[in-house]
Amino acid sequence: MVDWTWAQMRDCRFDVDRVPELLERVETRNDPEAWKELGWRLVLEHDVVSPASFAALPRLVRLAPHSAQARGLAGQILERAAGPHGCDDLPANCTGAIAEFREVLDRHLRSRPADYLVSFRALLAVEEQYHWANTLEGFTDGILHVDCPHCGVGVTIAIGCFGCYAQVRDGGEEIRRELRPAVGEQLVGTGRWMHQITVRDGQEVLTGGIAHLFGKAECPCCAGVFNVADEYASANRPVMR
Repeated sequence: MVDWTWAQMRDCRFDVDRVPELLERVETRNDPEAWKELGWRLVLEHDVVSPASFAALPRLVRLAPHSAQARGLAGQILERAAGPHGCDDLPANCTGAIAEFREVLDRHLRSRPADYLVSFRALLAVEEQYHWANTLEGFTDGILHVDCPHCGVGVTIAIGCFGCYAQVRDGGEEIRRELRPAVGEQLVGTGRWMHQITVRDGQEVLTGGIAHLFGKAECPCCAGVFNVADEYASANRPVMR
């Protein structure tokens, strides 16, 4: 029988009875099929979450120290906390679970796990850095698209194993300029925090990518210099509720 507190906690499939049963199955038996169904009931395609997603969060966090599935699913829910989900009061009611999840993730990241990027993105969501939690990749072959704030031309920003550069196409010719990674005191705010965490945990690829992301680019057309992260965030950051 479903506890009365779940009576109005619809999941992403508009059911109110399945999530409590599935949570019981993953808590008691670590049931793989239950984890699979729980995933698409709590986080739907197109970044949709539901009241049941946040209602399930405290129980997922309790499992998170020893469960990659719980860490990943809790992180996906929090990455979408700034979006439209029809349950604005529920994230505020999860402050204790979110604080606990922050500690779990910090300990886990220090162990340099195989799922480092997934957990790092979850930590960004915990810190309410929703934009970077949703867009940060591993910087192996990353491509960003921004407009030069000086001349308005579209600039491709590449950050990956094949190079770190700004590029524009002029007719049939590709013109590139090397990015200027931020170092030392040039890194401030969120970029500095992200960089410090990845340095602490020995994540060289992520560290280098973050330094370039929060560094400078020179527009190959007009030679104007701009901050990559600022221009990308201003063009892509979702409107907060």
